[in-house]
Amino acid sequence: MLGVLATVQALGASDLHISAGAPPYIRKMRGITFLNSTPLNASDSKRLNLCLLSPDEVDNFTTKHDYDYALAMEGGRRIRVNLMEHKDGIKGTYRIVPERVRTPAELGFKNTTVIEKLLSYHNGLILVTGPVGSGKTTTLNSLIDQLNRTRDDHIITVEDPIEFLHQSQGCNVTQRQAGHHTNTFATALKAALREDPDVIVIGELRDLETIEMAISASETGHLVIGTMHTSDSTSTLNRILDVFPPGQQSQIRAMVAQSLRGILCQRLIPAKDGGVALATEILVNTLAVSSMVRDGKTQGIPSALDTGKREGMISMDNSILELWKEGRITNEVALVNILNRAVRMAIPGAT
Repeated sequence: MLGVLATVQALGASDLHISAGAPPYIRKMRGITFLNSTPLNASDSKRLNLCLLSPDEVDNFTTKHDYDYALAMEGGRRIRVNLMEHKDGIKGTYRIVPERVRTPAELGFKNTTVIEKLLSYHNGLILVTGPVGSGKTTTLNSLIDQLNRTRDDHIITVEDPIEFLHQSQGCNVTQRQAGHHTNTFATALKAALREDPDVIVIGELRDLETIEMAISASETGHLVIGTMHTSDSTSTLNRILDVFPPGQQSQIRAMVAQSLRGILCQRLIPAKDGGVALATEILVNTLAVSSMVRDGKTQGIPSALDTGKREGMISMDNSILELWKEGRITNEVALVNILNRAVRMAIPGAT
């Protein structure tokens, strides 16, 4: 199994899938390639997916039927693994973690100055959002690395699992894994407030308790960075607010309006060269944005993005349009991904 994973790394794939009832396949540049045409039976899939686990880990998976862990390979490479059980047997998804943490510029962010400014704050909330497989964890770790190189603070991260290992440089970096070093994201966040952190990084803001504590921590002198599975700034803000009961929403709107620093939304779209291109939406919490959040008028966020270019803001549609102007993506890809009709009209063939 270790040899198979090493081969997958050499192929430049991002994921390996081994599932009962299906042939093994890899994902490379967002596309799927089958390694052969023979479906695995339940016995072979179980043997391949469980052979790297300790007896305790096998018992854990057998009890819960879901299991996440990180696998350390020779040479320092790490692999994020998810095991699950379905109607045909066991399935394993193996995400190949990049060898090194890349800078925001290397990842494809254009306006890195605004990111540097967001990371210069000593309190507040920064959100990294996007659909599954859009590179949120890679971006999150890029931000951690930049903080580690440019500041002298205490950074506490809560992840599930730990993908990149950060060696303390300017900062002292404490990494914890939910379910291993702590029970949940919420319990780790509660404990972090008593551990003298300057920066708290949360792998995923997934429930009311975690979101509420993250907002509170960002108001009390901590810079909090977290990820969410949302597609743009407007849906991100609505998701944060809607998770709370109606009686709390007015208070939460006021807290978010005060504490939010910015939102980085990202999406990976097919590039002309066969790879992927990073499209990014950046929202900075200006006075106008803060007022919209406080008053529950998030429908005005797209207009704020269009008028906030001087502050470094850009909408997802305009980011995709820039990729098209640079010749990175085709007309067809641009038209499929740009939703704003006024922006679409700049592309030949738009209707």
